[in-house]
Amino acid sequence: MSVRRIYVEKKKPYAVAARGLAEEIRSFLGIESVTNVRILIRYDLENISDATYEAAKGLIFSEPPVDDLYEGTFPRAEGAKVFSVEYLPGQYDQRADSAEQCVKLLKDNEEPVIKSATTYVIEGDITEEKLRAIQSLTINPVDSRLSDGEVPETLVQTFPEPEDVKIFEGFTAMEEGELRELYDSLNLAMTFADFRFIQDHFRDEEQRDPTVTEIRVLDTYWSDHCRHTTFQTELKNIAFLDGEYREEMEETYREYLADRKAVYGDRKDKYVCLMDLALIAVKKLKQEGKLTDQEETDEINACSIVVPIEVDGQTEEWLINFKNETHNHPTEIEPFGGAATCLG
Repeated sequence: MSVRRIYVEKKKPYAVAARGLAEEIRSFLGIESVTNVRILIRYDLENISDATYEAAKGLIFSEPPVDDLYEGTFPRAEGAKVFSVEYLPGQYDQRADSAEQCVKLLKDNEEPVIKSATTYVIEGDITEEKLRAIQSLTINPVDSRLSDGEVPETLVQTFPEPEDVKIFEGFTAMEEGELRELYDSLNLAMTFADFRFIQDHFRDEEQRDPTVTEIRVLDTYWSDHCRHTTFQTELKNIAFLDGEYREEMEETYREYLADRKAVYGDRKDKYVCLMDLALIAVKKLKQEGKLTDQEETDEINACSIVVPIEVDGQTEEWLINFKNETHNHPTEIEPFGGAATCLG
């Protein structure tokens, strides 16, 4: 079966996203010459029978009361600028995945392959420079790219046989200069001190050289989001600057030091850090026997207490969770996925 291409567009009264983008182009980019914006969802379909395709057009891919569906191509105003944005290879396409699953509900013995993209039609006096600005606004290079617009011969992807996983030969025996050179070439999130620690581990414990996969996985799990590096960094020089709440903050910190002395005693493996500041109160309560309602499990990602709740006249045991969480916040560096872990 050849690849079919369809476009689905909201009818004008329901084209909320298109109107929103037009306003964003005018207000955010300052391009006042845009007279109209259209947004169409493009689907490329393969391995789908004629009967299933006809049934799916107005049932899965579009809602006839609010959508217009075009096969192959679509009408456009003369001089309109048209471009499509598709996901990068390997990036999860939720729209296409959902469409495939829905088509299988229509015909469970078919294995459709579907790819989606978003097509933008910009009308007005648009120069190439303005068009590039609009494309930059609509494309997140982290997960998407500009489509060439051609209908592919097939949507079935074939991948070459992967090479054997590379081993960093001689890693455990590298002198500092050579190790530093390797570290600089890998663009890792961990520090060089972390990298040396890993070298010590593979030399002394594993007694072998690591693979590139192992280093990359360790680097991921060493990241702030996974390991809470910021929260668990030892705080050695703490000072309180003059301010309205300095006295209260100093008193709270003194209480913390007293509590951690009571909880840990003379343990050498415990040190002052933001994570400990956040958790010490609950640890103190537990030491004092005031957390008899705590749920005890192997999961240490949150503290849960059992609370009796009345539901429809019946008393049920519910869990209330107290959790320390970090999130990736949008930044100028990475405005979509976020790149400011532990700042919020």
